[in-house]
Amino acid sequence: MKIHEKYIKRCIEIAKNGLGTTRPNPMVGCVVVHNERIIGEGYTSPYGGNHAEVNALNSVTNQSLLKQATLYVTLEPCSHFGKTPPCSDLIVRMGIPNVVIGTLDTHSLVAGKGVDKLRASGCQVLVGVLEDECKEHHKRFFTFHNKKRPYIILKWAQTADGFIAPKNKVEQRPVWINNEFSRQLAHQWRAEEHAILVGTKTVLADNPTLTTRDWTGQNPVRVVLDRLNKLDRHLLFLMMKPKLS
Repeated sequence: MKIHEKYIKRCIEIAKNGLGTTRPNPMVGCVVVHNERIIGEGYTSPYGGNHAEVNALNSVTNQSLLKQATLYVTLEPCSHFGKTPPCSDLIVRMGIPNVVIGTLDTHSLVAGKGVDKLRASGCQVLVGVLEDECKEHHKRFFTFHNKKRPYIILKWAQTADGFIAPKNKVEQRPVWINNEFSRQLAHQWRAEEHAILVGTKTVLADNPTLTTRDWTGQNPVRVVLDRLNKLDRHLLFLMMKPKLS
């Protein structure tokens, strides 16, 4: 494996620790390398907190090594003020001579401006290492900004012979096709995404809570399509309060 790919791969690996907590920010991963040894690493904090680059740089014990180090990051460092200052400014201020970026940030506030700022300061910048993998990792962020819509996951349970529910039901309760392990996985997915959407018939048939009760994490925003206004206030879907974690 090429040396740059090795470290970008590690960036992607640690970035996944931010899944479900960083939105609307992307879940970025960053490592700092000196003489082919990782001396710092970090990923994006929950929204409003530090970006990955800040956490990675703060984790470096001997800050004097930064002037001979290379910073690897999955996504182009930001160049604008938001909840936090620009990461590109911090990289320049710390005197880091080399930066390797997985993919450019297509957000209109960045879109190459971070790279331009780094290069203008004399920093050597390499862009596009494991680019496809980094774009796949940041698919939620890119879908929102490039296609102006949410990233959508379609999920259902199905029997081996192609059925998802019985034709007739006596009780308003779920009919389990999957097992406890697959249900736990589904609840993990709920904790990782911003919202869960179901139709009127699902709510009327199953009266689901749509929570993360089998997984530690924040409940998603619960959305139901009910164009004929058939749902009653007694339904668990409407009665459940959001769970914070």
